[in-house]
Amino acid sequence: MSICDYYTTALLKNNTAANQYTLLTLVVNTAVIGNYTTPNVGIAVPGILTPGEYNGTKVNLLPYFDGGLASSNRGGSSGVSINFLDDGGAVPLMMNMPSNGTSSNQYMLLTHLYQYFGVLLGCSLEGTGSSFPAYSGESSQYKVHKFMDLDPYQVGYFITQVGLSAASFGVTTDDVTAVGEALAKLFDYRCAPPTTVVPAQGPQLQSICQDDTCPISANGTCPASPMEPFVANATLAMGEGRNSTGNASTTASTSATPVPTQMKGMGARVAVSTVVMGAAMVAFACL
Repeated sequence: MSICDYYTTALLKNNTAANQYTLLTLVVNTAVIGNYTTPNVGIAVPGILTPGEYNGTKVNLLPYFDGGLASSNRGGSSGVSINFLDDGGAVPLMMNMPSNGTSSNQYMLLTHLYQYFGVLLGCSLEGTGSSFPAYSGESSQYKVHKFMDLDPYQVGYFITQVGLSAASFGVTTDDVTAVGEALAKLFDYRCAPPTTVVPAQGPQLQSICQDDTCPISANGTCPASPMEPFVANATLAMGEGRNSTGNASTTASTSATPVPTQMKGMGARVAVSTVVMGAAMVAFACL
């Protein structure tokens, strides 16, 4: 049984497509904005959008989400600034929704994250109906993150928030560790060769760690060296990026689901799904 199916049953009782989607919504939203559900098992999650530290190095990922940096790939020769918090920000996430509407950058980002994480955690009912649509985003996460120039501290901070989010809902230490190790293997090695994450999309370049300080894969070849993204809005960038004047392009930017009860006394060991062991969750899937 996959991690997704196991914890859907443990947390939400019935292993349905709708409940699997709810599980992914809870885990992703908590990873992005930090703890907002009550009850949980008492593990604090600062959230990806909250500035923090990883191995003693300060990390601030917010400018990649709010348009502060021209870091999004829209097919050109350089990154563009896109606000992915353009439809309510944290407020709808705290209501177990991706956004206020369904046509925004925020809606696209969060729903793609739910779908991508569903593939990686082995959700057996994803793509079987409208309750949990199949992943429809970009196949290569290298391409998605091409203009971000992420370093190991930024990638590590994101992975930590994902792990803390899962642990806050009662996912066992063994399962969190296995997923974290798979994350690092897939996304943390610069120049890694093509790997299949979504079976229907085939092997693609997936590494998102592109800074010169990222460890290099022994089996790959490096594409062109990335450059630190331009600052699009100095106030929003908060010191990130490689200029401070904003000479980069800019692109325009239901009822709440019940929160599951806290898990108690889970002694069963979950077999980590083949998908998770062969892949992992992505940092900013489909930015």
